[in-house]
Amino acid sequence: MMQLWKPLAVLALAGVAMPAFAADCATEIEANDQMQFSKSSIEVPASCKQFKLTLKHTGKLPRNAMGHNWVLTTPADYGPVARDGMGASLETNFLKADDARVVAHTKVIGGGESDTVSFDVAKLTAPEYNFFCSFPGHAMMMKGSLKLVK
Repeated sequence: MMQLWKPLAVLALAGVAMPAFAADCATEIEANDQMQFSKSSIEVPASCKQFKLTLKHTGKLPRNAMGHNWVLTTPADYGPVARDGMGASLETNFLKADDARVVAHTKVIGGGESDTVSFDVAKLTAPEYNFFCSFPGHAMMMKGSLKLVK
């Protein structure tokens, strides 16, 4: 380790740009047939320009019976968006069409499927957000928090 440190220190002192260690700007979360997410919290580094989330359904049931999605809103919008989603359809991912309160979301997926969403971290203007599944009846159990961290 000492042998590597000295050349790097010399380069840094000479004004040579050093590679920055990239923040982890992606995560995976799993959902199952027991209406559970594998994570109850997610941290997003403020240094990320885009954040990518992949939802994997580890269960076996089809999306029309036990489908899951991942929806991101402010804490204040969590309840109203979840309620509005109950009146929506599977085709609209149990979300009100073009709902400006939704920061990001995946599509509803069934067992063995996955979906990925990327969103602009600059849209995260509050320090904390809620994520949940908007499939009818799931939002009370399948929820968590997302925090922007420095």
